[in-house]
Amino acid sequence: MDPVLVAAVAQAAAGHTINIAAVCRETGTSRSTFYRKLARFKAEGSAGLLARSRAPHTRPNSTPEHVCDAVVRARKELADEGWDNGPISIRWRLLDTATDDTATDNTATDNTATAGTDPDHRPDTVPVQEVPSRATIARILSARGQVTAQPHKRPRRATRRFERSTPNALWQIDGSDIRLADGTTACVIQIIDDHSRLDIASRAAPSENTHDLWAALQTGFTRYGMPACVLSDNGTALSGRHRRGVGLVELERRLAREGITTIASRFRHPQTCGKNERVHQTLQRWLAARPAPHSLAQLQELLDDYHDRYNRRRHQSLRGQTPEQRFRATEPAHPLGPALRVAGVATRTVSAAGVISLGGASIGVGRREAGNTAQLFWQGDRVTILINDGFVRSLILDPTIRYQRIIRP
Repeated sequence: MDPVLVAAVAQAAAGHTINIAAVCRETGTSRSTFYRKLARFKAEGSAGLLARSRAPHTRPNSTPEHVCDAVVRARKELADEGWDNGPISIRWRLLDTATDDTATDNTATDNTATAGTDPDHRPDTVPVQEVPSRATIARILSARGQVTAQPHKRPRRATRRFERSTPNALWQIDGSDIRLADGTTACVIQIIDDHSRLDIASRAAPSENTHDLWAALQTGFTRYGMPACVLSDNGTALSGRHRRGVGLVELERRLAREGITTIASRFRHPQTCGKNERVHQTLQRWLAARPAPHSLAQLQELLDDYHDRYNRRRHQSLRGQTPEQRFRATEPAHPLGPALRVAGVATRTVSAAGVISLGGASIGVGRREAGNTAQLFWQGDRVTILINDGFVRSLILDPTIRYQRIIRP
């Protein structure tokens, strides 16, 4: 308050004669405001001169309290179940459980009567029309003290997603460690479809080994057919492509026999398998919300339950679709066939004994080639060897023996 205006109001209230027009001109106050201040001063004393809140007495467009309660309740339910509990997931939960306002008049009347007689009545669900937006849910959570602002975690504005155009065009396979109740570590092999994020198969295994990897893939083949390509990291049982002197591992050989192409990310670049790396977090959070399994069999039961729930759950990257819906919406791809199986080129130096190695196998090319550099062109188990651009040998590798028998052309 302007001191001149305060003095004028106090003097006017005491009955003194003052020039109200002059005071209003000096303080930039309207006459109506002066008389309103004077009335408040007479009624409340100096407290009537203090600034008052300009907030409206009623907020007809504010979110009802029972809706705010439903938001907080949905967040807790999602957290207890081990799922993501951000604003988008909460909104989908409310939509999936929302009541239908087209119910019968009797039901509506009963609900209205109950709500009117019980001021503390909070329905377990809210009408579809009352489900708030994502931004409103975020504000509710902040106002209720459910979240703490973390500006440093703000996502980047520029993002680029890589996604195959059809289901089964690419599967991603990888394993993650899970701790059992007795403290031992098990491996969960997860396979997801790149296009739909569908959980193809999740298998409990003692380690990331060829037997269990192939068993998980066979489960996926039975459920959803064979993919055109399989992407993995450079685990010793998954790929030997980027490891010198290894060539194909057994899993790649088996996939090649089915006409399925295999590709692997480069070393120390997990972003290539980002979808599978991210889904590890989802599974681990879901398992953490449940008692730790005591055996691989119990872990497999949990994984089967997760498989059903995850594939029917809305996914943010799919714009609210479930992985199952996305997978079924498009005709799936199929293996490209033997003509386009996994292939590559390797360079080896011929040993003094006239031998070169590929994929753990030793191939004899003759002592006369010792010290020369050989190029090996391979596709599946079939290999052709050139030295100084001259043809040397062609053979089909036998994975059951180390020293390969020469098959001349």
